[in-house]
Order: sequence, then structure tokens, then C-alpha cells
Amino acid sequence: MTIPLVELKNVTKRFDKRTVLDRVNLTIFEGDITTIIGKSGVGKSVLLKHIIGLLKPDEGEILFNGKRLKGMTRKERKSFKQQVSYMFQSNALFDSLTVFENIALPLREKTRLHEDAIRSKVLAQIDRMELTEVTYKYPSQISGGMQKRVALARSLVTEPKIILFDEPTAGLDPLRKNTVLSMIAHYQRKIRFTAILVSHDIPDVLFISNRVAIIDSGRIPFQGTPMELEQSENPVVQEFIKGQASLKDELTGLDTRRDIENMLIQEMGRVNRLQESFPVVMFTIDNLEQINEHIGHIAAQEIIQCLGTLIKDHFDTADTSARYSQNEILMVLPHTGLKEAKQVLDELATDLQKQEIFQAKTYPKACFSFSILAGLAEARPGTDLDSLMGQVLSHQKIIAHLKCTKNGETA
Repeated sequence: MTIPLVELKNVTKRFDKRTVLDRVNLTIFEGDITTIIGKSGVGKSVLLKHIIGLLKPDEGEILFNGKRLKGMTRKERKSFKQQVSYMFQSNALFDSLTVFENIALPLREKTRLHEDAIRSKVLAQIDRMELTEVTYKYPSQISGGMQKRVALARSLVTEPKIILFDEPTAGLDPLRKNTVLSMIAHYQRKIRFTAILVSHDIPDVLFISNRVAIIDSGRIPFQGTPMELEQSENPVVQEFIKGQASLKDELTGLDTRRDIENMLIQEMGRVNRLQESFPVVMFTIDNLEQINEHIGHIAAQEIIQCLGTLIKDHFDTADTSARYSQNEILMVLPHTGLKEAKQVLDELATDLQKQEIFQAKTYPKACFSFSILAGLAEARPGTDLDSLMGQVLSHQKIIAHLKCTKNGETA
């Protein structure tokens, strides 16, 4: 049996007469992104502060690699803290330090690196976070979105084993919110750290999470995968999901994956009863990781946003589109015939290729390729959901493409 990297066992915390954590049990596995969700004021941030050691439980215990934190020697506790980084909700940047100095601070406090090595690491993080133009500015001189990226760069610069994110996207607009989540997922895959997030950004944060835990009334009634969350019959989970039912994906303005899956099941039931059929389309942004690498996370999110906008512009509002994953959008078209769907899809493809995201001048310093694909299939009587999705994906073809030519120019 795999030993959790971090485990909370019956952790209880009280402030005066108020019990914030009530016999909480939580497991965090190495290499996962685990997101803790719940209403405001239910103890999400308090939970994070226990994991990092800023707070101590009144009862219960916290284990790291199976060893109780409380029983660690001073040397072991110091080693544990050196492996953990924390991104505060308020960013916690120092106003008197420049962007460079804020990011360099953990390296100067936790390591014995020479100043040249520190400078190299910091500048590399600044470049990755697209902060070069504000390297020597102070936090008060840059936007809130940039401050978030500075805080993220600072949490990553020591290449820690565990990073705790307390509402990392609080106060950001949908584009920059998804940009920060994209960066967390990207660097988690690249550096392989374990991430623990506190967030209320449903459904956006579920696209990047391996596991999700709901905290409610001081306890954790559910922990599991995002899919298990959607399928859970736990009444607390059902109430929470129901409370999110009216939410749309903020970046694209489209419905949620849960919405479209429910609609798809409903429509397939109608197909079987009436012996009819209807089209389904899946759009996929290919090479999203390459886009993040070559032109940045903000540009990658702008591409997703652009695709979502064009889908809404071209297709009937009575049809349903949803952000299905980080790089996929699914459409269910019960009010559109197959022939009409093909025609509208062709028109969308023509319009998409004309967009700024597919123009060479948009990326003067980059040489990379990426595509947007679309697959069209028909839900017919007797078709099950898995086979339908398989058909949609197998029918995908490129509808817009940007290619880097041999001479280093993008065309």
C-alpha cells in the first residue's frame, strides 16, 4: 500500500470556543495536485497552515512520509520545511523589494548558493513567468495579475517537493485566473512537485486536479478524483455540486462538463425513444504544452478563449457547448442537423484561421506549430456514450493551423 506523502489523522483545531477543524482526515499523495474546496470561512486556509507548520493541532497528528511531524527532531523538521513552499492568498510580497529581490529571497534564506547562481535561477523564473519587463520594479508598480505571477515564481524558485497554494487566483479576471492555474499545472508536471491548493474556482481548478477534497462544517466528507466527485451520492457533495450548477466556465462563457454530460445522456435517451439522431463535435487544441513553452501561458489561455467565443458566435444558442478539459470543448447539437453542422463547422474553421492567434506577426519571437482539431460524429439509436466519444475523437481533423517554417519564421 502506498504511503501518503502527507497525512492528517483526526486533526482538530479550535479558536476560543469555535471548532474550525473537527477530527479531519486527509491524505495527500506524492506527485498529485490535490485541491481543497468548500465555502468561505470553513477552515481551508487553516488546514494549509497546519500542513506547513504555521499552526499546530489541538488534537490529532500530521505525518510526512509516514513520520509524525510532532515527533521529528529539530534537524528533521528543518529538512521538512526546506522541502515545502507556500504561496499566500495575499501574495505576501515585500513592498521594499523589487520583483527580482522578492523571487530571490527564498534562495538567499534557504540555500548557500553563490550570488551568480541565484541570479541565474531568478532570471530564468522571471523569463518563464513573462515578467522580464518588471524585473526591477516594486510590487506597487505592477498589476495584481503580475503580482500573482511573482508570488508563483518565488514559490517555484527553490524547486520544492511540496507547494501549498492558498487561493492562488483570488482577485484575478477569468483570463489571468486560468493562466495561473495553467502555470501551476505546467510546472507541476515539469518539476514533479506535490501541489496542495485551496480554491473556490469551480470548475476551472478541477481541470488540473488529480484529487479533490471538500471541507464542510470542519470535516472532510469527501476526497477522491474529480470524476468521483461528480459521481458521488454523498448528500454533502450533492449539495455542493448543486450549488455550482449555475456556474459556467469563466474563461469561455461555456457550460461545465457536468452540464453537458447530463444533457448528452438526456438527449441520447431521447434518441433511443424516438429513433432519431443528432451531431456531436469535439474541438481540441493540439500542443497546448508547446504553446505554454513558446509563447506563454497567457497566450495559451487567449487561444482557448478565442475558440470559445467563435463557437458561441457560429452555432445556435439552443445547442450546448462546454469546456470539457483544459484543451477540449465539446458541443451537443440536438437542434442542428448533420448537414447544417458540417456547414457551420466549415464556416467556423475559415473564421478561426483569420484570427490573430493564427497570424505570424502575433508571435515575432517564436517558432512553433500548433493546431485546432474538430471531430464530428452522430449520436444514433443504440450508441453508448463511450463509443460516441470514441467516434468523435477518431474523426478529428485539423481546422486551423500555425506552422513554423524551416527558415525560423512562423507561417
